[in-house]
Amino acid sequence: MHRLFSLLVVPLLAAATLSTVGAAAAHPPKPFPARIALPDGFTPEGLTIGHGTTVYVGSVLDGAVWRGDLRTGRGSVLIPGTPGMPKAGLELDRQGRLWTADFYTGGAGVYDPRTGARLAHHQFNDGSNTLVNDLVITERAVYFTDSIRPVLYVVPLAPGGRLPAHTAFRVLPLTGPAATPDAFNNGIVALPNGDLLVAQMLTGRLVRVDPRTGGSALFDLGGYSVDRADGLVLRGRTLHVIRNLSNVIAVVRLNSGYTAGVVQREITGPQLRSPATGDLFGSALYVVNGRFDVESTPSTDYDIVRVPA
Repeated sequence: MHRLFSLLVVPLLAAATLSTVGAAAAHPPKPFPARIALPDGFTPEGLTIGHGTTVYVGSVLDGAVWRGDLRTGRGSVLIPGTPGMPKAGLELDRQGRLWTADFYTGGAGVYDPRTGARLAHHQFNDGSNTLVNDLVITERAVYFTDSIRPVLYVVPLAPGGRLPAHTAFRVLPLTGPAATPDAFNNGIVALPNGDLLVAQMLTGRLVRVDPRTGGSALFDLGGYSVDRADGLVLRGRTLHVIRNLSNVIAVVRLNSGYTAGVVQREITGPQLRSPATGDLFGSALYVVNGRFDVESTPSTDYDIVRVPA
């Protein structure tokens, strides 16, 4: 009886499997779009990729946050904008919360990435002479750059990743090349050796910062200038330096001590229109075009583009 069942059913199952494989081969997965349109007039700056294929983009116009899908290219505004409340850098922590650098308001916010509800707010200064521009999240703290003041703002993370009180932050004064006047400290990443790496947009340099003392040293790029360096994206020992008005992404291979790097190649092309920052997904780098070379109007088009990493 069992042998008869095998003789009759197993060939049918095999045929069904082959039919399924053949159908999959005939209809391969649709490739992710190379360009994702953002709402006209959105004026984007920060971008981060979250769970699965979800991407978030913030606006320096009014602080709106757009949430979309890299697979479909579709999305909508998660956090409505408020005049005078811009957002620059964005990043998600290990608990999935969305942190934002709130630009010229001198603060930072924390949001629920599903509902857009604000969970916390930190006011670092009185909002004068400040540009809280970008951030990086480590196991113990969140570090924010200020493009006008020679400081980092440090928000410690409580045990288990719990959010601290809104007053629980410190201002870390910078010394050395990181404190160079008018350097415009911008993008920031955490290096595996414990240092922080900060991009100086106007000096064309990268600087290493000790997160405990604020002391700094130049990062050796062999004479290469990263003029207009905006966002930094690090995976392993490969660093992407996104240079906005230069329309260039420099791909840098870091040494084993994370003190120097060699530029391996430059990514450029007409799809880059003053790219601001980006994030990695698989073998692709997604960057948001800030279009800083044109006047932002309600009809100005903005987008995210995918480039090979």
